[in-house]
Amino acid sequence: MTRPLAAFLAGLVPALAFGWLGFPRLLHVAAEQPLQFSHQVHTSEATGLGCDDCHGFRSDGELAGIPSAASCAGCHAEPIGDSTEERRLVEEFVAPCREIPWLAYSRQPDHVYFPHFAHVTSAGLACEDCHGPHGASASLAAVEIDRITGYARGQIRMGECEECHRESGRGTLACIGCHR
Repeated sequence: MTRPLAAFLAGLVPALAFGWLGFPRLLHVAAEQPLQFSHQVHTSEATGLGCDDCHGFRSDGELAGIPSAASCAGCHAEPIGDSTEERRLVEEFVAPCREIPWLAYSRQPDHVYFPHFAHVTSAGLACEDCHGPHGASASLAAVEIDRITGYARGQIRMGECEECHRESGRGTLACIGCHR
């Protein structure tokens, strides 16, 4: 091996290793939610709540997203249990009518259109089909935020959507169907 080639490889290999291993770790920062929350407690047989009880649709069919503190106040005007997080919920957000600054786990870029309503009603997908067993989680994981774009590292990738559409034979895979 010639000296220039050896020198080139000596620089290339660490650069590639950093690009594949180091850069992704530096690109994302973990951010904790403002409160811990147990989906498991809220979706248990005792409460009987489903995803759409808190994450329903607006009248125009768009996903309402994260519930407001007023929604929580319906059950939590006063603490029901003895958890410190529930006490914080009531004292810091429900009582003063202050919204909880939840961080979104995935937010589509402005140019991406995803109609939750069509996927839930027409296609009959359950929330777990895309979001996994989120309703069984006892605590909230940290949100991984891309330092450059500010977007959270979502759990759902475009390839997964394409694969589902291909397997189900539903809808077109043309770019304009989702990217506007």
